[in-house]
Amino acid sequence: MKHNAGWLLAAIPLVVFLHLAGMLDAVSKGSSISGGFDWAPSLGLRFSWFLDGLSLTFALLISGIGTLIVIYAGGYLKGHPHQGRFFSFILLFMGAMLGLVVSDSFLMLFVYWELTSITSFLLIGFDHGREASRRAALQALLVTGIGGLSLLAGLLVIAQATGMSELSSLLGSGDALRNSPLYLAALLLVLGGAFTKSAQFPFHFWLPNAMEAPTPVSAYLHSATMVKAGVYLLMRLNPVMGDTAAWETILPVFGGATLAIGTLLAVRQTDLKLMLAYTTVASLGLLVMLTGLGSDKAIEAAALYLIAHSMFKGALFMVAGLIDHEAGTRDITCLRGLRKAMPITFAAAMLAALSMGGLPLFSGFLAKEQIYYALGSPEGWQAVLLVIAVCGNALMFAIGFAVALRPFLGDALRTPKAAHEGPISLWLGPAVLGALGLAAAVAAPITHRFLSSPAASAVAGSPIEVTISTIPHIGVPLLLSGLTVALGIAAYVRLDSLRGATAGVLQAIGWGPDRGFDQVLRGLLRLATGLTRIIHNGRLDIYMTVTFVAVAAALLLPMVLFGELPSMPDVPALRFYEWGVLAIAVIGVAAVVKARSRLTAIVSLGIQGFAVALLYMLFGAPDLSFTQFMVETLSVVILALVMTRLRLAPTDRRPHAQKLLDMAIAAACGTAFALLLLKVTQLPFDDRLSQFFNTYAKTIAHGRNVVNVIIVDFRGLDTLGEIAVVMVTGLAILALIRIRSKKADVHAPVRKEA
Repeated sequence: MKHNAGWLLAAIPLVVFLHLAGMLDAVSKGSSISGGFDWAPSLGLRFSWFLDGLSLTFALLISGIGTLIVIYAGGYLKGHPHQGRFFSFILLFMGAMLGLVVSDSFLMLFVYWELTSITSFLLIGFDHGREASRRAALQALLVTGIGGLSLLAGLLVIAQATGMSELSSLLGSGDALRNSPLYLAALLLVLGGAFTKSAQFPFHFWLPNAMEAPTPVSAYLHSATMVKAGVYLLMRLNPVMGDTAAWETILPVFGGATLAIGTLLAVRQTDLKLMLAYTTVASLGLLVMLTGLGSDKAIEAAALYLIAHSMFKGALFMVAGLIDHEAGTRDITCLRGLRKAMPITFAAAMLAALSMGGLPLFSGFLAKEQIYYALGSPEGWQAVLLVIAVCGNALMFAIGFAVALRPFLGDALRTPKAAHEGPISLWLGPAVLGALGLAAAVAAPITHRFLSSPAASAVAGSPIEVTISTIPHIGVPLLLSGLTVALGIAAYVRLDSLRGATAGVLQAIGWGPDRGFDQVLRGLLRLATGLTRIIHNGRLDIYMTVTFVAVAAALLLPMVLFGELPSMPDVPALRFYEWGVLAIAVIGVAAVVKARSRLTAIVSLGIQGFAVALLYMLFGAPDLSFTQFMVETLSVVILALVMTRLRLAPTDRRPHAQKLLDMAIAAACGTAFALLLLKVTQLPFDDRLSQFFNTYAKTIAHGRNVVNVIIVDFRGLDTLGEIAVVMVTGLAILALIRIRSKKADVHAPVRKEA
């Protein structure tokens, strides 16, 4: 069963895919599917889902490609001792990603968003014995985790601006968010989450480093699913956040920069996975750029490229892993002549490369043509975006064919392993995805009806019908496609020269975001170390001083600043025994202040506690008074015993300035608590809680003594916690005494017998 685990477990995403496929007809006709249930009704939180053309397309890609990836992983990790752990991680990630794209409530969206970060951390760091894997996993988690916090803040701002907490409601709100003064803040925060997740410049560095993960992870997370989560979010929010100057400036600028940087960095690489990883960065930039342009043609192009990219990039990643698995290396300079040894892999690679290169009869061609339809008549600075798109597509053409041709053509080179065709579990995935890239374009009307058009309509917020076909039409887009192919062929032929030139330029530049990430982490560690040395300096007296100053400030400042000081009450007419209790309290304070040793001061503190216990008794709370007597007695006895064993200085040797400061802090804390209690007693008494306890003490807890019922039943966990704290404190004191006693025994003089 272990050897067939991939085939068996692939049934899980396959069932999900088939279930989702059954919704295609309804969604293609403009319907949406929603549902959910109340999670925390008092807080207005719902666990809800929402499926339209965009989310259904993403869900089908996640589950469909996920089925092939699980099968592929079964062959790739065959015999691996931790294969079961890998499958649990990949299926957990798959569930998180599906939850993300079908989420309706903001809460669900954020929870699943963070789950994708956590599960990708586990997958990237799967080979945790290698330092590079651990670093890449930590880097991905930190970058996307910070972005997740930005997204959370953005969702909260959106909810504050619109009063809505579900995407389905938000998408029907028209210009409510765009017209809000909080729009720009919400936009920047949402972009922080989307740009980090989808590796937009300057956060692009984590995605190529994540190639330290096993190839099935790279093929799934970093080409078809996780890295497109940010793109999904931008597409989802386009109807309510798009069509503004900020949106149509920030997204195209950063998307275009990411496209250019990704392709240039891809040219530099010789590792097949890194070459594909940087082109993934470039493709994500292209999708963000198209989403930001916002025109109907741009949105159609984004929908088409989203589908095409998922298929050809997933296939090429699996081809790279298959070559590494069967030949023992991914270095393109060490690979030649594998076509005869791996014919099926070569065919699958060619199908994927033809789509990535945007050649006719493949889905990549439809996407590229539509991109040039969207950019074919540029105005002003959009001409720069057209140049970037043409050059970027040309370099991706060169990289795609470099991966698909160079390892297979020419005279065979000696490789670390004797190359041969892999098992069906390894070549099935790339073969199916490569063939689907062809079938999706040949059957373009069907693809548009069920996938492209519904997805584009959801992104635009209005019905859009995608009509582009595989038949080339004479015009500017076709001319730009021809220019792209010509430049791509030239770049492919001169790839080695371009690699050297690019490497030289990047080496001359030197510093980059990846190195900056390490510098930031080192800086944070140094800052943390310095602050720790200042704040946690090991002096208990400073800790106590800071704590009590903070308590006094927290109590006094709000009352003073907001005019909430209580009015001074009249002195009541007290009976002689009440005056006697007050006199006992005053005597206790004087005894503590005048005490010349710590032991005397501790004993004198008990006087204060006894005075409070007498007050409880006078006001009709004998059980509380008894508890107070017991606590004070035990506290004084225990502290006195401890003080006698710890051999502390018999007198207080603090300088007078320190004593005055401590007196001032103590007086401030005492005054603050007194004023707070006076203010509380002067407010109208709310007896709802008292009525609750009086009503339910007998019926629920079956007790007549309300105080005991509160302590034991209604707040029993609090009581348990208090007991635990006292027990732990007692154990710590006992440990200190025993350590002190052992040290004393060691240093005691040895008595000699006569």
